[in-house]
Amino acid sequence: MELGIDLGTANTVVGDVRHGILFDEPTVMLLQRGRARRERVLAVGREAADLLGRAPTGYTAVRPLSDGVVTDLETARTYLRSVLHRAGRRGWSLPVRAVIGVPVGSTALEHRALLEAAEEAGIRPVTALDESIAGAVGCGLDPLERRVHMVVDVGGGTAEAAAFCFGGVLAHRTSKLAGDEMTLAVARYVREQHQLHVGELEAEDLKIRSGAEADGPLVVQGRDAASGRPRLATVQAGEVADAVRPITEEIVRTLAACLDDLAPQAIADVMAEGVLVFGGSSQVRGFAAELERSLGLPVTVAERPLTCVAEGAARSLRNRRLLSAYGRN
Repeated sequence: MELGIDLGTANTVVGDVRHGILFDEPTVMLLQRGRARRERVLAVGREAADLLGRAPTGYTAVRPLSDGVVTDLETARTYLRSVLHRAGRRGWSLPVRAVIGVPVGSTALEHRALLEAAEEAGIRPVTALDESIAGAVGCGLDPLERRVHMVVDVGGGTAEAAAFCFGGVLAHRTSKLAGDEMTLAVARYVREQHQLHVGELEAEDLKIRSGAEADGPLVVQGRDAASGRPRLATVQAGEVADAVRPITEEIVRTLAACLDDLAPQAIADVMAEGVLVFGGSSQVRGFAAELERSLGLPVTVAERPLTCVAEGAARSLRNRRLLSAYGRN
């Protein structure tokens, strides 16, 4: 069983070269506390995410990662084991060999924690690969060629820009502001401008729909701020773009500094090719346009921005030169 795993703060994607995407669901796990304070996993992924803000007493919906890194080893191990069980419904069994994407700005301690969690979940051997490199491979780029490529990965917990060439990362920048802050900005805007309290899932859905649809009305449901009763409100897609713009601008300012560390010839390569953007929040309305305006370079959103990291990680398993150059063990 050979897998590429994109273990993101917001979503987890598991892919295999032969079988494609096996798991693509929110990074959430539902736990029930039993006797002797032991916790039992009741659901992972979409089923668990549906209970965010709805779980009854004794049940807890948790996110195993924060800002793209493991914060609790036991929780991450349990989550990975549950995801493997779901991804292996085709009848496959362990042992599992995998490449897992990690933020390019993560520390040695942080990616070591992730590798330990994966090994304890039954994944051996396991290699960590920068998500920027994995996403580039998933989009058809070759990080080993003698030409500089620049990519931007905008996830839920972090946003990163990286420039790489011939087996090495030349420059990178990381922003701790990312998709989760955009979601909070949408919820805050709806509360302040439409006097409607909306939950995390509704705000996230509104953010996604505003990027997928043409400018027009979007209906959102929530609790009226004055009466406390359920109510529907109509929000224009352009309003959502306005709500997230301050977050988007701050992210872009941070990532654009990646260009400052590049030599003139490296910048010439990037100018000729442009910047590739992927990650769930790359589809947020106005993000690509703001990045293009700030960088002064052409920006292209990947064809499969949500799954290219897992796809590239899976392909990397069969490229020893690439893993030797960019892999972390």
